[in-house]
Amino acid sequence: MTPPIIRLQPGRHKRAKFGHPWVYSNEIAMDAAAKALPRGSIVRLEASTGEALGVALFNPHTLIAARLLARDPATVIDAGFLAARLRAALALRETLYPGGHYRLIHAEADGLPGLVVDRYGKAISLQANTAGMEALLPPLLEALDAVLAPEIVVLRNDSSARGLEGVPQEVKVAKGSLDGPVELIENGARFLADLQGGQKTGWFYDQRENRAAVARLARGCRVLDLYTYGGGFAVTAALAGAAEVTAVDSSESALALAARSAELNGVKLTTQRAEVFAELERRAAAGERYDIVVADPPAFVKSKKDLAAGSRGYRKLARLSASLVSPGGFLFIASCSHNVERALFDEEVRRGLGDARRGGRILLSSGAAPDHPVHPALPESVYLKGSLIQLD
Repeated sequence: MTPPIIRLQPGRHKRAKFGHPWVYSNEIAMDAAAKALPRGSIVRLEASTGEALGVALFNPHTLIAARLLARDPATVIDAGFLAARLRAALALRETLYPGGHYRLIHAEADGLPGLVVDRYGKAISLQANTAGMEALLPPLLEALDAVLAPEIVVLRNDSSARGLEGVPQEVKVAKGSLDGPVELIENGARFLADLQGGQKTGWFYDQRENRAAVARLARGCRVLDLYTYGGGFAVTAALAGAAEVTAVDSSESALALAARSAELNGVKLTTQRAEVFAELERRAAAGERYDIVVADPPAFVKSKKDLAAGSRGYRKLARLSASLVSPGGFLFIASCSHNVERALFDEEVRRGLGDARRGGRILLSSGAAPDHPVHPALPESVYLKGSLIQLD
């Protein structure tokens, strides 16, 4: 069937024409016919002159109303199209990280806007964050079977973004069965991920390279891993020869997974269930010091209204964490809040170090691992910021 046509207002087509994958609702001639289209419809996008801009997923009820899927207006969006995108993404990931443990699809950067797919060997965790991707789930599951033939597919469709798109939240196993966490391999270490009850899609592959960078410094060190979740930094550091590793998190279930992952790798961790800020203050008061402190918190700024308070949170975290680092030791601190731009994050960390009266040098300013690529026209999608700092 020929998809319905959505036209942009006069002069509002240039961003889309030259590579931007989003079209905002105020750029569209939102007439009655457009408003009546179901959420997630596949549409042909045109300039006001009738010039074809491509095929898009359309939601008349959201600020980002159209998300480009293909520039060729004749493209048919079906299981074959989706399988081709999956194969291209798979070829890149297997080049980067052979073995089947990575983020396979990272939304717009992989040509499938609103879709996240993480791979854990024969298990897949999938998150469709838009009405368009929700509507494409049947052919998408068919394409996954054709390309990867996974034994398990979990739909982690519980993100807050789905509420904005007008589609319900749910978590369910779409294929196979789960009787507990699944195993993954990262940086040569074995970990366990809870695909149904864990955070996000079960694991944070985005910190892979940063975990490796910290581990290179860890031999013989005392390491404190804050917000450890499943023990990513902690276990990797222990495997690299850290003398002592303490993992802190407020979640008992997360700490249990971290402990089980340590056992899988034959290393030891000390786990501590605590609220991180209070625990940092307690340890500082006790005079404790560590060669490496890792502070990788959940997002402090989930929306722009949280920016001021959340930014102060990063400053406080930097101050408290730095107070526990031995002279000559290292602090790795990160932010996954996409509303906090790099310059602001760096400034709040600088202020926090100043509050702690600690000087030093930045060894690494980093982002997400390369299986989380960035669309060239979407710099605002750069969400992860990390700094590895040696402190005097």
